[in-house]
Amino acid sequence: VQLQASGGGLVQAGGSPRLSCVASGEIFSINAMAWYRQAPGKERELVASITSGGTINYIDSVKGRFTISRDGDYYTVHLQMNSLKPEDTAVYYCNALLVVANGKNVAVNYWGKGTQVTVSS
Repeated sequence: VQLQASGGGLVQAGGSPRLSCVASGEIFSINAMAWYRQAPGKERELVASITSGGTINYIDSVKGRFTISRDGDYYTVHLQMNSLKPEDTAVYYCNALLVVANGKNVAVNYWGKGTQVTVSS
């Protein structure tokens, strides 16, 4: 199983980049996908999550600015980031709680490699 993230980079304040993450491999089902971020010297925090049932949650600091969504196959999740601020600068990580198609029916957390988002003022 792999999570491949794309997007990010250097963005000016107020910009609107979009991050995408595709899950691939022997996946039976995906319970939820999420985006976390970790700024220098800070702990990793949950930014946004979306469950297979469509329940969405955001950290307070991004509410109204970020939108998490998924494609119809449920294997791709996007994070549309609007009105970026310098304090959004961080490495963003894709996360998926999924069941591998190995017959064990156990949900496991998988992480993608981080993608850097740097917001210049």
